[in-house]
Amino acid sequence: MNNKIKNRIQNMYLRDCIMAWADVLLIWLAVGFVLISILSILEDPVIRLVMIISSALLVLFNTASVGAMTKHYAEDKEFIYGLDIKHLDENRAAKR
Repeated sequence: MNNKIKNRIQNMYLRDCIMAWADVLLIWLAVGFVLISILSILEDPVIRLVMIISSALLVLFNTASVGAMTKHYAEDKEFIYGLDIKHLDENRAAKR
């Protein structure tokens, strides 16, 4: 594989990782905001505890899944992004 393709693959991979982790950050912020907003109106301590635990599990599992995804993409990026680049180049050539 030539350096130009490797650079394109690396750029696509980095862009996907940045977007994936930005989404994780936004999910943490959104869940935190909703949790804080809801906790201020909940009076039952059991429901408050359930909300805290379920919110924590949601963001932890989401974070773990994005971590696993980016790890898998790093291990297999030549195949994953190489195929994308091939199709992108073919589509560009077909439009000419």
